[in-house]
Amino acid sequence: MRKQLMAAVIFPLALGQAGIALAQSSTSAYQGGASDVQRKANTNQATSELFYMIQQLQGEVRRLKGETEEQRHLIERLQSQGRDRYIDLDQRILDLSEKVSAQPKASDVAGGDSGEDKGSAEVREYRQPEAEERKAYKAIQDLIHNQKKYDQAIGQLYEFIDKYPEGDLTVNAYYWLGEVYLVKPQLEQARQAFSIVATRYADHRKAPDAVYKLGVALDRLDEKAEARRQMEQVVNDYPKSEAARLAKKYLGSGQG
Repeated sequence: MRKQLMAAVIFPLALGQAGIALAQSSTSAYQGGASDVQRKANTNQATSELFYMIQQLQGEVRRLKGETEEQRHLIERLQSQGRDRYIDLDQRILDLSEKVSAQPKASDVAGGDSGEDKGSAEVREYRQPEAEERKAYKAIQDLIHNQKKYDQAIGQLYEFIDKYPEGDLTVNAYYWLGEVYLVKPQLEQARQAFSIVATRYADHRKAPDAVYKLGVALDRLDEKAEARRQMEQVVNDYPKSEAARLAKKYLGSGQG
């Protein structure tokens, strides 16, 4: 009887202690589980925010790339339009010079030299191109303007200069050699080509443009003082030219 009484007391006590332990264990497990869930939730939120920021940055980069590409196309279009105007002007002046050269000189009509001293003010007469020379020059223009095969154009310009020296189109070839080098850009070579036109053919119609573009090449080479000197030379030597107007704009902008 005594043993049964002790068992009746001890068993509920043990059961109660076991229940308490189980409850404590369950509570700890729950609290630990809740903490893990919270941490995972925080991590997921941070990951989502980071992903959103990355998406925004990628969108901004794409937008900036698009704007840069648009500006590059605009610059190329403006450069192409500029080359178009030069090519058209070259062709019109070339046609006019051929018509003028085909007409008799005033001295021949008058029966010879008038006896006046022509002096150093005379402008040399450049050899006018034959049909084959004109065809070769037009092919080079096509490479530059339409096909934009600049390396091939450079090679053919050198071949043209070697084959047709000291002609009217030879000076043009030197000038366009400088233009192509300026576009590439190979600035030192551009400077050399423009210098040939500016110094050796200072009386040619391309001389004002060549002196101006020589100044541009020097400016890009960071030789500001020499670039400014070339711009001033354009204004002084060729005051009525379009190149002089551009040179004045350069000088007025405070560059160099």
